[in-house]
Amino acid sequence: MFLTQKLKSLEKKIVYMQWGNSCEYGKIKYVGNDFVEFDVIDTKDLAYNKTVLINPNLILEVVLGSTDINRIIAAVSCNLPSAEENV
Repeated sequence: MFLTQKLKSLEKKIVYMQWGNSCEYGKIKYVGNDFVEFDVIDTKDLAYNKTVLINPNLILEVVLGSTDINRIIAAVSCNLPSAEENV
């Protein structure tokens, strides 16, 4: 299985990704054959602060689950509007 095929199954998920000389927490937004679109989450205010296009050949590591990722998912979920606010 190719990395891009595996990453395709992880679209819309929050992960920790290391590529080249950078590493960030974020959401895999889109996976194509020639690039991966990755929304980076700022760990201080837990907002998406930039989008990075990464060559899949530069990706060194992807962590799917850890205590830090669970903390970020919980914090981002708390910032989502509730059903009562949408009415």
